[in-house]
Amino acid sequence: MSDRPPLPDPLPLPVVDNHAHLDIPGPSRDAWPHHAADKGELDGEPALSGLLKQAASVNVGRTVQIGCDLPSARLTVDLVAEHAALLGGVSLHPNEAPRLAERGELDAAYEEIAELANRPRIRVVGETGLDFFRTGPEGRAVQEDSFRWHIRLAKRLDLTLQIHDRDAHDDVLRVLDDEDAPARTVLHCFSGDAELARACVERGFYLSFAGTVTFKNAQPLRDALAVTPLDRLQVETDAPYLTPTPYRGRTNASYLVPLTVRAMAQTLAVDVPTLCQELAATSARLYGSWDD
Repeated sequence: MSDRPPLPDPLPLPVVDNHAHLDIPGPSRDAWPHHAADKGELDGEPALSGLLKQAASVNVGRTVQIGCDLPSARLTVDLVAEHAALLGGVSLHPNEAPRLAERGELDAAYEEIAELANRPRIRVVGETGLDFFRTGPEGRAVQEDSFRWHIRLAKRLDLTLQIHDRDAHDDVLRVLDDEDAPARTVLHCFSGDAELARACVERGFYLSFAGTVTFKNAQPLRDALAVTPLDRLQVETDAPYLTPTPYRGRTNASYLVPLTVRAMAQTLAVDVPTLCQELAATSARLYGSWDD
């Protein structure tokens, strides 16, 4: 845990971390085994419990945990049952679907994700979408089919949809338009410019900004944030990735959300309490109550 940054100053009001991968211990793609998210210690407590307590201490008391392959989706169902601070999302990541299809396992995986999405405290289908950075042309047809399948699942179960969009802006919007995306659609870790932000807002979508909005070279992202209405915004870590400035490259966690919120408030020219109120109200509309 030595690479974890120190606690920032607390926010004046509580907000939600809209998207995190608490099953992944650090900036590698190797998920911890089942229940290993509570192995190891942080300040004398199990690691995950300690991180959640740290987040609550800076007014980030609730997190949406995302599982985007079968092992992490199964673990997500368990984690949200064990920790009142968590709600969950399950899916097959856009880069996972072609791998499963190649092994002849995609249909069985769909069946299991659909079953897991019905479990208590699962409020999200996602992250799903398109990724043209890691998946080449040979896998894109399967990726798009998987995206459409997840959209339909979210609509059938009346769950919020979280979108992964990497180097695929136009095609993501095309598929969402084709499938008549659900009203509660969130572009997680928004990565577009002001033009894309306006196009998403016109469709009624929500934009979730991660630590990338604090990066020095991210002015187009800040321009996108500046044209997004307050009631269409969310904030996230995408932990353990995308740690905000000044800790870029170190391990991210929900307790670092205040750094991103304060940077967002500066870009938006609003005070931090106002932004916190808006973020919390929108989280409630998207995900419902954490106390159910």
